[in-house]
Amino acid sequence: MKHVTIYTDGACIGNPGPGGYGAVILFGRHRKEISGGYRRTTNNRMEILAAIRALEALNEPCEVVLHSDSEYVVNAMKKGWAKQWRAQGWQRGKRGQALNPDLWERLLDLAATHRVTFKWVTGHLGIPENERCDEVA
Repeated sequence: MKHVTIYTDGACIGNPGPGGYGAVILFGRHRKEISGGYRRTTNNRMEILAAIRALEALNEPCEVVLHSDSEYVVNAMKKGWAKQWRAQGWQRGKRGQALNPDLWERLLDLAATHRVTFKWVTGHLGIPENERCDEVA
């Protein structure tokens, strides 16, 4: 299984408002950057979408370390929140409906295709790949 390192970021001006996502994918000496934007979205949707688009860019199942400065994304995947929300029909117990079920569904499916380790990184600390994601988002 190939080992791939991914850095992702999402951004939004206003919340909701115009926003975008970016990802840097590293495999050996290969590097790929992806980005996209939407006229009306939220920062959390862009953070999730960055991870989705990066995993979609992989052509085969891989062992992935995905770095994100979004505690929302990392915790939802590492702590099993997203799986729990799906199992409960996208409900968060007394806290009501889970947000962004369309994106969580896709991310859960992609994560099951690969062996993904989600790692939280502090944003804006000078990690070149993380800074690049922020720029393109």
